This record gives sequence, C-alpha cells and structure tokens, in this order.
Amino acid sequence: MARPKNQEARRAQLITAAAKTLQERGATGVKLRDIAQEAEVTPASVLYYYPDIRALFVEVFAQGAARYCEERERRIIAADSAVARLRACVHSGVPWPGEAEVTSRLLFELYPVALREEPARRMQRTFFDRQAGLYQDILTEGAAAGDFTLAAPAPDLARTFIAMEDGYAMDVLTGGTTAAEQELRLLNYAHLATGNAEVAAPS
Repeated sequence: MARPKNQEARRAQLITAAAKTLQERGATGVKLRDIAQEAEVTPASVLYYYPDIRALFVEVFAQGAARYCEERERRIIAADSAVARLRACVHSGVPWPGEAEVTSRLLFELYPVALREEPARRMQRTFFDRQAGLYQDILTEGAAAGDFTLAAPAPDLARTFIAMEDGYAMDVLTGGTTAAEQELRLLNYAHLATGNAEVAAPS
C-alpha cells in the first residue's frame, strides 16, 4: 500500500485499513496490529493518529454512515413522485449484494462501539435521525399531495421504517432471508402505512 506523506491522506489510509479488517474480524476481534499490518505501518504510527483504536472505529462509522445516507438521498432525489420516492427509499435501505451489503455489514459490526463510546452514540443517533428524516419528508409530502393517507403521524411511521429496516437487514446478513424478501415486506408495510397500493405494486 502507498505511504501518504500528509496527515489527511494517512488518516484516510488508516480508515480504509480499519474498515477492511473490521469486515474480516469484527469490532471485537480486530487488534491494533491487524490494522497496522493492513495499512503497512507500525502500530505506533496508528497510535500517533488515533491514541485509542475505538476513536479510529468512530471515524470508520462516520464515513460509512455518511456514504450510506448519501447513496439513499441520491436515489430518492432521482425519483419523480411521492410513490416513486418512497419505493426508492425502501429499496435503498436493503442490503443488496455488493456495496450496499458491504456497507451495511460494516455498520452492524460497529454497533458495539456505538453502545459504549459517546461520540459513536451521538453519530448513531444522528445516522438514525437522518434516515428517518428521509421517510418523514416523503410521507409528509405524499400526504399533502393527497397521494397518501397516513396510518399514524409521519414521524412515528418514519422511525418504524428504520427500525424495521435494521431488523430485516440483520436477518438478511445472517442468512435468514433474502434482500428481495426484505424489500417486499417493507413495501407491504408502506402500503399499510400510506393506504396507497401503488407503493407495493410489482416493478
């Protein structure tokens, strides 16, 4: 691996190395020497930038969460109606094979850090709220346009969507169901939540 000369590049190198080792070993199994070896630096070099390995994990979480939300927002913005935006929001919350699955798995691996480290806890709350905000905006917009008849207040439905996504995603990542099955269940819930059968119509 190339050896960056500036601090910003070095931090990016360490975040990338930490993300890869987290994917392979999990947050409870990764050691400082594993990250150093992946980054092709000494453990002392890692500690120069991150005195606590969990501080590095927080950076990995922040980067992964930002990338995840930005991809969701990109898909939603591209849709041309409240129904299409709700379907896009549901689709983008599913850990499909490829980059979505990799990012989802990484974020789940970091949950133990979020439970114990205050900076990570704050990031997790912000991450949850940012995603719930996507649903809330779509539901509010659709209700105002007459496309949706909401079964509960938009903020409550929005947070329920994210809670369901997390539960189903874990089921997908552990092999209990498929990404397609998860999407179908979430779309069926979207139908119940909005009273609009179009959101659950086959593509």
